[in-house]
Amino acid sequence: MQERARATRRVLLESAAHLFVERGYAGTSVNDISDHSGKTSGAIYFHYYSKEKLALAVVREQFATWPQLAALYATPGIPPLEKLVVLSFGVARSLSEDVVARAGARLWAERHGIEAALPTPFNTWASAATRLLTQARMRGELAAGVEPSAAAVTLVCAFFGLCVLTDDLPGGRGWREQLDQWWLLILKSLQADPDPVALLARARARVSL
Repeated sequence: MQERARATRRVLLESAAHLFVERGYAGTSVNDISDHSGKTSGAIYFHYYSKEKLALAVVREQFATWPQLAALYATPGIPPLEKLVVLSFGVARSLSEDVVARAGARLWAERHGIEAALPTPFNTWASAATRLLTQARMRGELAAGVEPSAAAVTLVCAFFGLCVLTDDLPGGRGWREQLDQWWLLILKSLQADPDPVALLARARARVSL
């Protein structure tokens, strides 16, 4: 793809993402994206064919970087539960600060109103979490009675809900504080010898939050 065409696609993608975050899928039209981006509606149809295809591109762009974040669970020398917390910080930062990620999350929540099959990140997240919890159990660091695969699905669903609802939660806390409080609660149930404050401090130091 020529550089000019690549740049145009990026402008359209980011403009659409801004509008999807602000107005949702149904509240955003091709003309709105054209006005916001400064590109013609013809350019939108040329590069993305339809609003549905553009929404799909936003979601794919969001999820494309998350396998790289999930790859952190393969880093040697870091305890698995600590890796799990570090991974959550990376995904939470993306969902909070990256407009394309925020748009992708909102579009996925509105997926039943979009005539396109949107990908889901949950299989990747759940697989990474299951592996980490299994490693923690093998090391004797997981609380008795915690089944890794079932716990992983519960954690991923709860975590995603926390991230997408942070702005609407009472108390006026930012995503970092909300996530800290969430992990302090969750780690008490996950750790064989609970010390959530120390584990959370180590994880935060690794990502400089």
